[in-house]
Amino acid sequence: MSEEHSEQEKPEQAPAPEQQAPTPEIDDSHEGLVLATDILPHKIPIIPLRPRPAFPSILIPLNITGAEKIAVIKRAVEGPSQTLGMVLVRHMDARDEAENLHAVGVVGKIVKVLKEDEDSVQILVNCLERFTITELHVTPNGLFAEVDYHFEKDLSARQELKAYSMAIISTLKELVQINPLYSEEIKMFLGRSSMDDPGRLADFAANLTSADGQELQQVLETFDVHDRIEQVLVLLKKELEVSRLQSKISKQIEKRISSQQREFFLREQLKAIKKELGLEKEGKVSEIEKFQQRLEGLKLNDEAQKAIDEEIEKLQLIEPSSPEYTVSRNYLDWLTILPWGRFTRDSYDIAKAKKALDTDHFGLDDVKERILEFIAVGKMKGDISGSILCLVGPPGVGKTSIGKSVAAALKRNFFRFSLGGMRDEAEIKGHRRTYIGAMPGKFIQAMKQAGSANPVLMLDEIDKIGASFHGDPASALLEVLDPEQNSSFRDHYLDVPFDLSNVLFIATANQLDTIPAPLLDRMEIIRLSGYILAEKVEIARRYLIPKALDHHGLTRQQVSIRKDAVEAIVENYAREAGVRGLENRIKKIMRKAAMIFASETPEQPQTKLVIGKKDLEKYLGKPVFSQDEVFKSVPGVVTGLAWTSLGGATLQIEATAMASQSKGFKQTGQLGKVMIESSEIAYSYVMGHLEKFGLPGDFFDQHFVHLHVPAGATPKDGPSAGVTMTTALLSMISGKPVRKKLGMTGELTLTGQVLPIGGVKEKTIAARRSGLKALIFPESNRKDFEELPAHLREGLEVHFAKTYDDVYAVAFHH
Repeated sequence: MSEEHSEQEKPEQAPAPEQQAPTPEIDDSHEGLVLATDILPHKIPIIPLRPRPAFPSILIPLNITGAEKIAVIKRAVEGPSQTLGMVLVRHMDARDEAENLHAVGVVGKIVKVLKEDEDSVQILVNCLERFTITELHVTPNGLFAEVDYHFEKDLSARQELKAYSMAIISTLKELVQINPLYSEEIKMFLGRSSMDDPGRLADFAANLTSADGQELQQVLETFDVHDRIEQVLVLLKKELEVSRLQSKISKQIEKRISSQQREFFLREQLKAIKKELGLEKEGKVSEIEKFQQRLEGLKLNDEAQKAIDEEIEKLQLIEPSSPEYTVSRNYLDWLTILPWGRFTRDSYDIAKAKKALDTDHFGLDDVKERILEFIAVGKMKGDISGSILCLVGPPGVGKTSIGKSVAAALKRNFFRFSLGGMRDEAEIKGHRRTYIGAMPGKFIQAMKQAGSANPVLMLDEIDKIGASFHGDPASALLEVLDPEQNSSFRDHYLDVPFDLSNVLFIATANQLDTIPAPLLDRMEIIRLSGYILAEKVEIARRYLIPKALDHHGLTRQQVSIRKDAVEAIVENYAREAGVRGLENRIKKIMRKAAMIFASETPEQPQTKLVIGKKDLEKYLGKPVFSQDEVFKSVPGVVTGLAWTSLGGATLQIEATAMASQSKGFKQTGQLGKVMIESSEIAYSYVMGHLEKFGLPGDFFDQHFVHLHVPAGATPKDGPSAGVTMTTALLSMISGKPVRKKLGMTGELTLTGQVLPIGGVKEKTIAARRSGLKALIFPESNRKDFEELPAHLREGLEVHFAKTYDDVYAVAFHH
């Protein structure tokens, strides 16, 4: 921006007539006066103005920048008349060109050069008269214009204009009362001018407003004084309204601030009065008394008692306004709120514990028996301190709810938190107090929430702990879960020993592979293998359906799901090891039932919904599983038994061969390294024993073999598919399918030995769930199978194999 009015300095009124350029005289009888027309040249240099125009009879400061314009100013100062023209630009952001200038401006005389340097010059200009540009010249020395002047006439005799002038002066006086910033300028003008010059009064009033530059330019271009003064009155009224609104806002803010200050002073006075009368103690004193009251009845160790005493003494010396005060107060708050030596009385009633477990869980007899044994040992010993249990099983089998039931059976407080995704050691052992926002670790926080020194703490998802540059939380857990060390667990924040040896820790995990061996060694493993069809149906009848009815605002009189429908849901929609999928399917049925009942009308009341097997497609859509998917009795396809973190599962292994001039073998299905090695062992074993099984010995020399394990998107690994892959290859080569509804598992060696595998219970449950009737296990797993409950073994034809010959005899001799 080249030139503009200074926003810090308000334009001043023109000096007295003897200090400024002469103004035109209308009365010719006054001899000896010099007319303005005689001293104002008709060709003058032009200076563009931003963002407001200048008005006659106003003294304004200008700051001129740009070498070309500074040269114009210097020539004007050195000229005889020292005059220049000031014209407002049309567009603020456009260049200073002829097309961007208004036609009407103000001529002014340079009164004084205030400051001059290489980059800018500051001048004081006395604005004289309006002019209209008749011709504009663009020269190398700048803009020059030929102009016609518009001199004001004597209008003092016109009463109407006098009334307008009085209205302007009245409005200006109102502005002064609201905004004192205008007072000096208005007093100066009124002292020098009168209502006899309404044109000058209108110009002064317009210049005083905060109106837009283009609005002011319209006033400048209005030569008729009557019209001009009407426009200025409108601008003044707007300015008056803005000033009133500004004054109102200021008063509201001042009132609010003064109210807050008054309240603050009154509170301080009240505090001082209460202190003098002994009615209220100082905040710091009451805080210390609160901490001391908390300590009553607690049994602290010597180190903790010493730390609390020292911290209380320090707190008494610190001013509450000090940052150290908050740190010390928070530390004392944590030290005194923990349940030091506060215990709940354990219940060792075996019968009540069994009833509590049976009430909340169906099945899982081996798990319930192990927990009851655990309680019985506690009864004989007198306490169950130092015990860390780990419940391992697929999702949805009830690991967390069993932990709650154990706490209820023992009548202990229960608290649960998840370790899944934890990557910072400080979440276990706390932050040191030197850090801003420091706080104790999860275990100390859990003890505070539990409210006793012997709660049941459930550590969910212990197999999903992470590690990062912040440390290894699994290693930090070693101290917590070690009965020999946790009696003096030292949190980084507390920095005093706290006894965790009376806590019963119950961890949960889906698999043990990701738990570090030292941590696994500290825990007693209890496996929850999952549920078979009959158990799932009973769980749905006893727990899931009543719970879903309650959560959806329905009753048994409105919705009923028949037993055959529940069996079909388990068989065709929810084959997972747990019951979470089954629960979600039941919820889906309840949502649709709620929609039906919510849509009923008095004219068409809804009768009770009884949902049978045939109705499931209406509520749940097409079945997710079918028997045909599992058992394809075709050559080259064999059903294997697998064990995953989600429980037992069945999977099909497919083999095929393509005629080729050279041998070859590849595997697909996202197989892990161990499973790829099993497939290569199976390939080598079959290649070396083709003639033994009555097959052509040159088969592999003329065929490329492909082994696939669906589904391809699911990663798979483990050694137990060796015998299944071998059987699939032999079935493909011989063209004979294996017997129907047969599942097998076992690790195979190059010499044909069948080695033991894990997860016998999970695999047996998966086999029953999928409808398999005959199973092949390694001979070494016979004892594991015989330990299974009778209801799991019932109805299954089980064969135990020492070598692959035993497997072959069962699979193909049917």
